[in-house]
Amino acid sequence: MANLECKFDKIYNDNYPKVIRLCLGYVNGDDMLAKDLAQEVFIKVWENLESFRNESSLSTWIYRITVNTCLTSIRGKRSVNISNNLHNLESEGDSESLIDEKELKLNQLYNCINSLNKDNKSIILLELEGLPQKDIAEIMGLSHEAIRVRVHRIKNELTKCVKK
Repeated sequence: MANLECKFDKIYNDNYPKVIRLCLGYVNGDDMLAKDLAQEVFIKVWENLESFRNESSLSTWIYRITVNTCLTSIRGKRSVNISNNLHNLESEGDSESLIDEKELKLNQLYNCINSLNKDNKSIILLELEGLPQKDIAEIMGLSHEAIRVRVHRIKNELTKCVKK
């Protein structure tokens, strides 16, 4: 058992930053909700670690768990509208805003990503995480060529959205 715990600790430490960033993308930057989802992901990893069959890389398996956990969690729930929350914070604050321009642009990007359909949202969040498109194709169950085309189209769509 101790060996499994050591293995899990290493897996957790190696993958937590990637999982939390991916979760943040799904929940429109809501830090608390992202941490809850990441915890849920690693509970599933722990529960299924002994049954992992090495048919894919460990990180691909964890990304698949993360995508499925996030999609299940947000299905049917309304996501928090960050831009409204930011506007309220700015109007409550004094002339020195708590939120700088970089944070506003990041939240605008989260809002644009949040407007994508679930598959495109999953694809672009994995792409932004720096996963090879071949791995994204495996996670999403699509061909590598289909992922390349969709990533290009999604990036164009996001560029238009952010410029608005």
